[in-house]
Amino acid sequence: MQPYQRDFIDFMVASDVLTFGDFTTKSGRATPYFINAGRYRTGRQVARLGRFYAQAIVDAFGDVDVLFGPAYKGIPLVVTTSMALDEQHGRDTAFCFNRKEAKDHGEGGVLVGHPLRDGDRVVIVEDVTTAGTSIRETVPLLRAAADIQLAGLVVSVDRQERGGREDVSALAEVGEEFGMETAAIVTIDEVVDHLRDREVDGRPVLGADDLERIAAYRARYGAPRAP
Repeated sequence: MQPYQRDFIDFMVASDVLTFGDFTTKSGRATPYFINAGRYRTGRQVARLGRFYAQAIVDAFGDVDVLFGPAYKGIPLVVTTSMALDEQHGRDTAFCFNRKEAKDHGEGGVLVGHPLRDGDRVVIVEDVTTAGTSIRETVPLLRAAADIQLAGLVVSVDRQERGGREDVSALAEVGEEFGMETAAIVTIDEVVDHLRDREVDGRPVLGADDLERIAAYRARYGAPRAP
């Protein structure tokens, strides 16, 4: 892992965004860990979050034209990431996002922000992808707006679990489905490796029970690890 990835894991824990316990995912699975981007609550946190996303995008995709944020959590993500790409990397990158319902007055339409143009290289920015549902709703909106190039999808944490197929992760599956690259700031394996026997802000994060439950969850739902 790169230093910024280790910093990101500590940042998620300190922000109470990454927590361990008993939770249920959107797909209905009982999970021993949860990533809730809705717990980033201050300007400083969101600004720092954008810098982590920006670095991951530069590493994975290089230059892109547009960041797209699926409503609602994706909206602040693309705003802060576009700002970080400009401030930290000198790349003034456009952004847009969707409304949940089309607007029938004023400028109208479903998309807000940069008007998509043919040939735009677009990266979708999400918090976490478990089943890929929001991406399957998002891509048709983008392709209906213009003949874009779907450059990729970036998430904060790759949960490395199966979606509809047994042989790949849900993140990789949605990438294959739409012919785009996928990336994450960190994977759940990297999270566990980093936090094992480690304290954040003076407190231990993962206990033996947590590690056992995560291992059992990965055994049941995890995608095959890359060789």
